[in-house]
Amino acid sequence: MVNDKHQWKAWIYLAPALVLLMVFTVWPIINTFRMSLLEGYSGLKAAAGESFQLGFGNFVKVVKYRKFLNCLKNTVLLCLWTVPISTLLALLIAVALNSIKPLQKALQTIFFLPYVTNSIAIGMVFAAMFNIVGSFYGTENEIVVTAGIINNIIEFFGGKRVNWINYGSTYTANMVVMIVYIVWNALPFKILVLLGGLQAINKQYYEAAKVDSTPRWRVFTRITVPLVSPMLAYVIITGFIGGFKEYTSIVGIFGETMGPPNDGGRLNTMVGFIYDSLSNNSQGRASAAALILFGIILVVTMINLWVSKKRVHY
Repeated sequence: MVNDKHQWKAWIYLAPALVLLMVFTVWPIINTFRMSLLEGYSGLKAAAGESFQLGFGNFVKVVKYRKFLNCLKNTVLLCLWTVPISTLLALLIAVALNSIKPLQKALQTIFFLPYVTNSIAIGMVFAAMFNIVGSFYGTENEIVVTAGIINNIIEFFGGKRVNWINYGSTYTANMVVMIVYIVWNALPFKILVLLGGLQAINKQYYEAAKVDSTPRWRVFTRITVPLVSPMLAYVIITGFIGGFKEYTSIVGIFGETMGPPNDGGRLNTMVGFIYDSLSNNSQGRASAAALILFGIILVVTMINLWVSKKRVHY
């Protein structure tokens, strides 16, 4: 009887959270499935009393849409480049921080600052580093006020100025800027997680390796990496999930055009495609794209979990 009373109390305490979960999570998911299966669904048309046929027409249109395929390509490329690079750099920095005791807390704070700062605001500052300010850029009457900090550094070492994000810039140059920014923005969280994993490793392993005069590279590959592998698996999985949801970073660098002035939408991502579809009152297409994105993230996560079972040492 007492147990039943406690159970009822627990359900009463949980009720507000469950209601919010149903309203803001479960129902939107169900509604997304519903709209994706209504061919050509639009909120305005539905309000006007128009009926829609059930089917997979929205999915077919999305996968055949050239703009969607371009968004998918951009998203996949950003993930394949940024996740491995940011994870490797975060691991190396975390190992370095773990060995520096006096300034460890101060350096942790410095590295963590980008994580607690608005990504769009940082993107605007970051863009200024690559931005060429002037008039008639790329013409015979070229007048350049400043070529940006990055170009100034390149020219200081004898290199040639690169048009990174301005009018007429190449797709490769745009992607390099985005990869650098996303990697830099992803480092703080990964460093924090990996540093926590490193500090939890039993020091006896390192002492035994020191007694055996084991080389540092072998200590890193045979002790550090295997013992921190659960944290590595976590940051890789969350990195891919975050990478497939990338959107604000591109807006921060290029603004709402999602690309240079002469080629708007060049760097748009899958999330950007969903937002564009919603703004065009194409809720059916947006819902289909959202479910495709969900499916891709689910498959990638399952693959990562499967690999983790084979490679991760718990």
